[in-house]
Amino acid sequence: MSDKPDLELALIQTSLVWQEPAANRAHFASLLEQARGADLVVLPEMFSTGFSMDSAALAEPEDGPTSQWLREQAQALQAVVTGSLIIQAADGSYRNRLLWARPDGSLAHYDKRHLFRMAGEHKHYSAGTQQVLLEVRGWQVRPLICYDLRFPVWSRDPQHTDLLLYTANWPAARRNHWNRLLPARAIENLCYVAAVNRIGEDGKGYAYSGDSQVLDYQGEQLLAPGPVDGVFRVTLKAAELAAYRERFPAHMDADSFSLT
Repeated sequence: MSDKPDLELALIQTSLVWQEPAANRAHFASLLEQARGADLVVLPEMFSTGFSMDSAALAEPEDGPTSQWLREQAQALQAVVTGSLIIQAADGSYRNRLLWARPDGSLAHYDKRHLFRMAGEHKHYSAGTQQVLLEVRGWQVRPLICYDLRFPVWSRDPQHTDLLLYTANWPAARRNHWNRLLPARAIENLCYVAAVNRIGEDGKGYAYSGDSQVLDYQGEQLLAPGPVDGVFRVTLKAAELAAYRERFPAHMDADSFSLT
């Protein structure tokens, strides 16, 4: 059985102001008080701009205003606050980068591995090369971004991951794919899955249906607000996850492989 405490999540599903970081920061700040008391607060992909390919114009430096804002929110809430934004890395490349802001003011990050070529993302951003495993209250959390969901090998790591975390701008036109792939990732990895998507319409006219959700290790929904705007909370049970893995240890028969 697990000796970890349970984990309280807060998912923020809302519309985004197209390419206006200050307006989006202000909007999320107005919602974050509803997340107080959670251990981990999750915002959508590119939460400060929407899913824009205008990386050169919108990229912030690694310690830019949105990075600093995330640190401030994490300290104010005494929680990890995470979401992705457009960053110009120290090497000059543009990244769709998830920032993991801790209450102590430190930052970790994950760069999106699979860039959505159908929107030309691979022409405007550089792909990440490393999986990242992060910790909050003893829970091992692996963050991934949107299109990463379609690639099960990149999501695979059942021995260590307690929670797979997807932050996204996933269009309504492909919502059936989103709703089928998320439970598959939970089932095959014997772990919880949390996924945060946006709602509304972006500056290019694409509609987003939300469908943010949290699923248990059997792919059963624990939280599913549909298209509603708001802050949604759920508690993940450490003992229940440990007990399921003990009585159904499918990870012991998983295939070995290496990523290149």
